Amino acid sequence: MDLLAKRLRFHLPLAFGLALFAAATFKFTVTEPRKQAYADFYKQYDAMKEFNSMKEAGVFESVRPSGK
Repeated sequence: MDLLAKRLRFHLPLAFGLALFAAATFKFTVTEPRKQAYADFYKQYDAMKEFNSMKEAGVFESVRPSGK
């Protein structure tokens, strides 16, 4: 029992530290750039323009193109 407590005293903080490091690394290398990319995309995104281009291409079966 003493050996288990001694090993846990070393490994438990190490495991928590590595988990926090991995979470912080993932946050700053994956999620933050992804959020910025979405923000940049939606700054210039025009939903009606996209809808009209899809409508003209015949993507929607329930909407007729306006030129016909």
